[in-house]
Amino acid sequence: MPVIDLRPASKHLSALIKAVSDDVLFEPTPCSNYCVGDLLDHITGLTVAFGGAAVKADGESASMGPAGDGSNLHPDWRVFLPQRLETLVSAWAHPDAWTGTTRVGGQELPGEIAGIVLFGELTIHGWDLARATDIPFEPDRASLLPLFDLVRQTFSPGQDAARGSAFGPAVPVAEDAPMLDQTLGLLGRDPTWTRPENNLR
Repeated sequence: MPVIDLRPASKHLSALIKAVSDDVLFEPTPCSNYCVGDLLDHITGLTVAFGGAAVKADGESASMGPAGDGSNLHPDWRVFLPQRLETLVSAWAHPDAWTGTTRVGGQELPGEIAGIVLFGELTIHGWDLARATDIPFEPDRASLLPLFDLVRQTFSPGQDAARGSAFGPAVPVAEDAPMLDQTLGLLGRDPTWTRPENNLR
């Protein structure tokens, strides 16, 4: 059986995508290298990469790097992206997606770990998008523990090399902070991040 039900996180992310207005596409996000449009393109790319990972595909989906260029967005991205996310989650609803080994981003991973990473992509980028657009965000708390455990193991003290260029230094977060905030901090996100104009109020 799937380790995590990805549908709640996917549905929430799809709702966020549909609510994004054109006038914020060039606004910054907690991903320092991405504006909102770039982040949406990155989400498009992960549907390809993890869609291939679900069926143990080789080729481009197994080796592609992280997309992130808003100029490549599908013209009707508010419809296109939720459809892609629905297809992605359907692929990961099959128990075989969570077994054996697969490849994503040029790395070989156990299917179970790839699925948890995908949950992280859906959840953390949902948070990114919500913070960048001032839209409320509520994570799927029932599924956060496997992600938190994986992130804590991967980025524990002394394992900074594992961060590569994708993650910044860990942000200190109180030990009694919500699990999402602790996960964000380990991933180099500041849980208190807000849109720049909000800081001027």
